[in-house]
Amino acid sequence: MELYDSRQIDTLALETRLGKPVKLYEKSVTSLGECIIALIRSEKDKYLVAQGSGPVFDELTGDVAQTCKICPADHANRLVLNKYLPYTTPVANTSRRPSLGLGDRLGEATAGHIQALSGTKVFPFFAQQSIRELNFTGRSFDDVIDAAAYAVFQEGYTTGYGADGDHLKKCEDIEKSLKQGATMITLDSSEQIDNSIQGLDTDALLARYQQLGEETRTMYEKLYQEQLITIGDEMYKLDRTHLMQDVLTYHKALDFIQMVYESYICTSSRPIDFEISIDETDTPTDPKSHVFIALELKRRQVLVSTLAPRFIGEFQKGIDYIGDLDLFTADLAQHAAIADHYGYRLSIHSGSDKFSIFPILAKTIKGSFHVKTAGTNWLEAVRLVALKDPSLYRRMHEHALKRFPDAKKFYHVTTRLDRISALQEVEDSELWRYLEDDNARQLLHITYGYLLRDENDTGAKLLGDDLFGLLAREEELYQTLLAKHIGKHLSLLGFSK
Repeated sequence: MELYDSRQIDTLALETRLGKPVKLYEKSVTSLGECIIALIRSEKDKYLVAQGSGPVFDELTGDVAQTCKICPADHANRLVLNKYLPYTTPVANTSRRPSLGLGDRLGEATAGHIQALSGTKVFPFFAQQSIRELNFTGRSFDDVIDAAAYAVFQEGYTTGYGADGDHLKKCEDIEKSLKQGATMITLDSSEQIDNSIQGLDTDALLARYQQLGEETRTMYEKLYQEQLITIGDEMYKLDRTHLMQDVLTYHKALDFIQMVYESYICTSSRPIDFEISIDETDTPTDPKSHVFIALELKRRQVLVSTLAPRFIGEFQKGIDYIGDLDLFTADLAQHAAIADHYGYRLSIHSGSDKFSIFPILAKTIKGSFHVKTAGTNWLEAVRLVALKDPSLYRRMHEHALKRFPDAKKFYHVTTRLDRISALQEVEDSELWRYLEDDNARQLLHITYGYLLRDENDTGAKLLGDDLFGLLAREEELYQTLLAKHIGKHLSLLGFSK
């Protein structure tokens, strides 16, 4: 691959053909034999431009005038781009680098993420979306990877990125995500975890345990009951009560994990990062339970890349950690040692803006780990709106208040709406301060789907089109805001440049 002089792309001619101003992304200008390709933006839309001749010119679909083809930045053309520029195709984190999930709900954040990552060795998952997020935004996983791939091309980012099918619960979603190009599957087995077990008294626990088949009980008891397992400075004993609790709580989830691993991960023709999520539970993951799960994964020959326990304290959306930092440090140290002992990395979910624990993660986890972020990138887009279009921000804020009861059904937050300053009391120049207030951050965070997709009586978007128009006009400022905000995450996590 060779970078060409950007002057070989005639932007004036492109403007004449499109009938509107054109911005050329100079880092994208690339030679492929007799063809030069580049990415441009014209208002809200991006296009691939191919100048010259040859296979890539022929395979791209678009409008041709002489030797210049203007092609929509769509899915079909992304696949052509992947074919000729492999760095635009997502890959697995096979080197086990420290990694960061950078979920981009808008398809506009990756360029800012790339700026933040400059000079670090972090492996990014630019494409990361859960089924819930896809439903709220009206996107497909193809759309998510398309946006990431074009941004990687736009910025000339050649060092590799991943695509995470996040918090998947159903086999059909796993299969679909893998076909669409996912290089990581985060398996959410919460529907197979029995959260009712932890609250049972001794008699009720024993009664439930006796309902299991004798063969199953005997197997687990011979393997683990009263066994002593030494990991680092800690010794864990799986006493009978705890073993009964763990078997009843997790055995169906472990069966599900094994089935998914054997059906989809092992049979894949390419490397896949396999993450186990056990954080969607009512109570923190006891280190003894983590040991039991790790032992079972090993016995079942299930190889996982990362595992996400539920830690002590609260990891609510868009705000800092809530809880005792000393207790968290001690809890983290045990989970980190267990993960290291059994050969996988720890994953921290809902990691956005958990600034108080980031230095603890960096100090405690000796080696590589994974942190997921997502909503904080959306909130930086809202910050941009507050800074550049106060009228639009006020409309978004008012609609978020209306939709908050609906959004709260899908998220665990402790938002106090009565503590958010009334809009009429805040000057336009001070609207950005809402993004510094935890209650307002959560209000704006969890209502994103309604702000993006809700329509008026005529079927037009109430807010979404205006937001995307602003992001197109102010993309450089959005990149700057993201680079600063995600850069703070990276610095405190010890992922220094």
